[in-house]
Amino acid sequence: MKTYRNLYPQICDWNNLYLAYHKARKGKRSRPPAAAFEFHQEEQLHDLCHELESKTYQPGPYHSFYIHEPKRRLISAAPFRDRVVHHALCNVIEPIFERTFIYDSYANRVGKGTHRAIDRCQEYARRFAYVLPCDLRQFFPSIDHAILRHTLAHKIADADTLWLVDRILNSGVGVLSDQYDMVWFPGDDLLAATRPRGLPIGNLTSQFWANCYLNPFDHFVKRELKCAGYVRYVDDMLLFADDKETLWQWHKSLTQKLAELRLTIHPTAQPQPVSEGIPFLGFVVYPDHRRLKRRKGIHYRRRLKKLLAEYQRGERSTEQVQASIRGWINHVRYADTWGLRRAILADVVL
Repeated sequence: MKTYRNLYPQICDWNNLYLAYHKARKGKRSRPPAAAFEFHQEEQLHDLCHELESKTYQPGPYHSFYIHEPKRRLISAAPFRDRVVHHALCNVIEPIFERTFIYDSYANRVGKGTHRAIDRCQEYARRFAYVLPCDLRQFFPSIDHAILRHTLAHKIADADTLWLVDRILNSGVGVLSDQYDMVWFPGDDLLAATRPRGLPIGNLTSQFWANCYLNPFDHFVKRELKCAGYVRYVDDMLLFADDKETLWQWHKSLTQKLAELRLTIHPTAQPQPVSEGIPFLGFVVYPDHRRLKRRKGIHYRRRLKKLLAEYQRGERSTEQVQASIRGWINHVRYADTWGLRRAILADVVL
């Protein structure tokens, strides 16, 4: 296996940090943290460059808040300057791992995404009779730092780069501690409860490392189980086959393999005919059509009602309302939603 050395000078390089800054500020220039950084960008980047080269860089505290769609989640956002460092790191190491990922992993990858995952899901629904939908319990809070670091060190033989990885990993210790319910695996002792674990949802590095963490599992499904129809988006997985017996056998193998990563599947996972519809990424996918999940339509109707009330009070501009509507239409048009769009937008007047 090829390993990579001397990566750290590339991470600390001024041009890489400047590129990282531009990526971090994309879509956020009007927000105070990004604006404050931009006001003194040369000084800020110079300081970051010096801190990284001297290895005195220390991440700042996270800002945490909850979102409630589709379920209650804790989002932890790093300070803006730390997000610049995350981009600088990923600029250098992401291409190394990207080429090892399987084709049908769709989250947080250039040229992939939600809609392509749904297209692939429907393609397999037309080829196979049954599907095993699985999702992982407490995925981000469960990610074990020792296992993740071991996975990264397989490709990165650069102590300085791994030092930065450790700095970022350690900055998130405890952020998700109250989101994790202890799961015991065979061979665990009492010290297992103290293992550093969890990646803050909201970091660029967390999304990228989640793919790295599950990459060996993806290859296990494709190479050892020889599953021809497999789609993964973060911790949502679909395995397709022509009979239930095969899927039940795979279910047992998945459980055993995931235990090596200290992960567990939700107990409700079981094979079902594709003709019943496959709930996946906010849609229900059938072999010949797609529907938007009902709660997704209800959620946007409420959101739009609130947005229009703010518009009437002068708190939102016409452009903001139009941008929200265009974004929603662009998303739901990937399903059979003409009637739904007409019903929700019929009474909208700006």
